[in-house]
Amino acid sequence: MKEKLYTIPLNDAVNAGDECPFCYIERKLEQDLLDFTLGSGSSYMESDIRDLTDKYGFCRAHWKKMFEYGNTLGNGWILKTHYMRTIEAMKKEFKAYSPVKIGFKGRVTGENPGNNVSAWAKERDNSCYICNRFKEEFERYLDTFFVMYRKDEEFREKIKNSKGFCVSHFGDLCEMAERKIPDKEKEAFFNDMFALMESNMDRLFEDVSWLIEKFDYRNKDADWKNSKDAVNRGMQKLKGGYPADPVYKMQK
Repeated sequence: MKEKLYTIPLNDAVNAGDECPFCYIERKLEQDLLDFTLGSGSSYMESDIRDLTDKYGFCRAHWKKMFEYGNTLGNGWILKTHYMRTIEAMKKEFKAYSPVKIGFKGRVTGENPGNNVSAWAKERDNSCYICNRFKEEFERYLDTFFVMYRKDEEFREKIKNSKGFCVSHFGDLCEMAERKIPDKEKEAFFNDMFALMESNMDRLFEDVSWLIEKFDYRNKDADWKNSKDAVNRGMQKLKGGYPADPVYKMQK
């Protein structure tokens, strides 16, 4: 399959030889979104982008990453106008609030009739401009994976001989495979993927086990093999991400 613009990131991710190509894509995509939101391009000064960041805000994790990224002025502008919209929405919820009487039965059973202010606050917890953009882009990469896997024999062989995926992204892959892989191809696809995951989970287990053995004085002169970074790779394999990564900062 001839390489196209939309296939380059996936090929790069697989060629990197990482524990999970989707972790590789996830990291690059999130860094690109931080650059877009706060970087030197100053997209936060554009009215259409600011309207979206004002509306959706950011989750706790991305507020922290934005703070660590730097650009105090950019963060300040985003916060100011987001606060304006948040305060406006909060006041509306306060005006709409009306106490609800809970009888004895309700107090005993723990039935909760709901609270509009609580519902508003919880909804905001799950609202994030970067998460929204990330989800849209990441799903496109998953979709592209299946196009390439089915049509590009070289790519398919690279996957079969790769280090597999982290468990989290493997779950995403399996879920989408039910829709993207034709029924007649599913058994072969899942057999290949299950074998790939089993062998690589066993490999990580051996790396972690040998790391522990290296702390035994009897093995102090033994070769580390592939165990020196087994902890961070082992964590990545289970949950995704890069525990050893430094904080991503604005490139000035």
